Amino acid sequence: MAIIRKHTSSYSKPSEWVRKYAKLISQGGAVLDLACGRGRHTRFLLERGIKVTALDYDISQLKDIPETENLKTIEHDLEGSSPWPFSSQTFDGIVVANYLYRPLFSKILGSLAPKGVLIYQTFAVGNEKYGRPRNPEYLLSNDELLKVFGKHLHVVQYSHGFIKQPSPAIMQSICCINDKSLIN
Repeated sequence: MAIIRKHTSSYSKPSEWVRKYAKLISQGGAVLDLACGRGRHTRFLLERGIKVTALDYDISQLKDIPETENLKTIEHDLEGSSPWPFSSQTFDGIVVANYLYRPLFSKILGSLAPKGVLIYQTFAVGNEKYGRPRNPEYLLSNDELLKVFGKHLHVVQYSHGFIKQPSPAIMQSICCINDKSLIN
């Protein structure tokens, strides 16, 4: 297994939410790290032996990760006019952290394989008191993740509220499994 260089900033550590629920993703499964940024979750998942597709509009911050057959990087503007790059591909897990672009919700659902795990965590209304983002376009409304994904996926855990680490914020977090037999 390749040694992955870790960034030292507290913002570079994988979120506790992702760490907690990544164990639900099948070992050796394929995961999409959507809007991967600096790659904190990409690095974490690679260390767990998971195949990762890391996608962002700028993947330059992933250059220090050693090349491996378990990592595919895609430079793609999710909010541009280019089509969704995974129209015929599904993933055993999809991780989204600190990113919100509502037109992708249906694409995320369509790209989650049967029994696949969605781990999503981002900012919600009320966060404007603590910092960015402040624009309502980038803040989830009350229970939005639950309303969007809960009717299609089995919700393992959902949370909405104040977090202290890595910095004070109002966050929504959801972990779901694509298993219609588990939906009440």
